[in-house]
Amino acid sequence: MSDQIEVILYGLGAIGSFYAFILSRSNRVRLTVVARSNYDAVRANGIIINSENHGQHTFRPHRVVNSVTECSPVDYIVCAHKAIDQDEVAAQLQPAVNKKTTIVVIQNGVGNEHPFRKQFPDNSIITCVTWVGAMQTSPGVIKHTKSEDMQIGLFSNPRIDVLVEQTRLDTFANLLRNGETKFQILDNMQIQRWEKVVWNVAWNSLTAVTMVDTQTWLDSSEDATPFTRQLMQEVINIARGCGVPLQDELIDQLMDKINGMPGIGSSMQTDCKNGRPMEIDVILGFPARKARELKIPAPFLQTLYVILRAIDGRLRAAL
Repeated sequence: MSDQIEVILYGLGAIGSFYAFILSRSNRVRLTVVARSNYDAVRANGIIINSENHGQHTFRPHRVVNSVTECSPVDYIVCAHKAIDQDEVAAQLQPAVNKKTTIVVIQNGVGNEHPFRKQFPDNSIITCVTWVGAMQTSPGVIKHTKSEDMQIGLFSNPRIDVLVEQTRLDTFANLLRNGETKFQILDNMQIQRWEKVVWNVAWNSLTAVTMVDTQTWLDSSEDATPFTRQLMQEVINIARGCGVPLQDELIDQLMDKINGMPGIGSSMQTDCKNGRPMEIDVILGFPARKARELKIPAPFLQTLYVILRAIDGRLRAAL
């Protein structure tokens, strides 16, 4: 097909598998997935999706590989891996990138785009924040709840013509539209990234350090809620220092949201329980460094970051 779009999905966990499914629904896409722990299962059985929104599906990507070195340059590389060792991952993508390649970043955290921009200064980057509830119940088998939304936008590159960048964004948006998933295109994605990191700094770090769920934490003492609110306020202050206009009312919105839910854990808590490295750098490390750089007081954030670095170091040493 003359209009065929070559796509690599890097990071075939729950979120990556969900978006592999979405992209596979477009007949324009020829999809390659880079799998690691679930490589054998996906090669043998494809990817199985049990979704409350989309039903039950089994699909087979065009190719299943376990390294980008097996790939040639493509139109889009969708990075849905955990945001750990970002510089190393960006370097690994080199064989699949040429001047027409667009990097799509679907990850938690802030500052995620910088390693890709450093490695690929002449390429477009689409940055995304996703709110998909999914888990991999066994290798290659994904359970998806009704939670499904995403915001996408350009991490603009002054080296590329604006119309070229917009075309690349519009093309990717059409693939999501063909996949029948919910999303919005936004002009300033850094607002969305920082809003989600306010949430993640609180709940990922506190559940990982305490090993209790959110409601157990909030009920643990009269100091837990004020502590959480102050932690969120520190991140909002840092975002403002970085030129991202977050409002104080966000704290009430996020606290109302968590109080309307049953007690939940977090991906960071799960990684910690399972002895895996955690996404501490893009969630806590980048804001903590910006706080020091901008001389913005953030004692709660800085303390949690130091503690989680020690825990993460222990987990990595045991691998």
